Amino acid sequence: MLKGMGGTGQQALKAARVLVVGAGGLGSPAIAYLAGAGVGTLGIADHDMISLSNLQRQVIHTSAGIGASKAQSARDFAVALNPHVAVQLHPQLTAANAAEILADYDVVLDGTDNLVTRRAVAAAAATARIPLVSGAVSMFDGQVSVFAPGGPDFDALYPASADDDDLPSCEATGILGPLTGVIGALMAMEAIKLITGIGTPLIGRVLTYDSQGARFSEFSF
Repeated sequence: MLKGMGGTGQQALKAARVLVVGAGGLGSPAIAYLAGAGVGTLGIADHDMISLSNLQRQVIHTSAGIGASKAQSARDFAVALNPHVAVQLHPQLTAANAAEILADYDVVLDGTDNLVTRRAVAAAAATARIPLVSGAVSMFDGQVSVFAPGGPDFDALYPASADDDDLPSCEATGILGPLTGVIGALMAMEAIKLITGIGTPLIGRVLTYDSQGARFSEFSF
């Protein structure tokens, strides 16, 4: 019924193959909305296990699953929400196998928390010439952008000189749970726009969210 989407857009979603790297704070809402939207094949890459401290923001997991695989928990959630989605799990995604894994997908979403993985995913997406939706959060602030063929590459925003040691971790600084819901939902929105051709994706633009000031801002790069 949605004008501009219709049956054509829904069929595009059904035919799409989308990989979500990281089934944590950002991956949780993205996985939920992509499965609910009717994405036909959903890949989930995560090697981590569920811990109690995850649950205030990683909303597809539960206390009953503490100690279990996040990837498997995410699959169970997605299939329970939409039994028609085909879920493929990738327990390990590294620089060595990223290109092989991404070659099977149309769009990739990266919500991981370290630059090593982000660079590996970005390089593989660039090689495969598929769009990458990138989200990041810290404390009270978040951002989302899209890297796609024809637009600026990952290094234009995150230069090679940037290092994980320069960035604060969630464990060290904390994070407000709903912030990941805001950014993760925006990531799912960008993926749906890319798949269906609706709207203008955030290619060459960064959308930032300041939760304390309740303000969105944008800059180009």
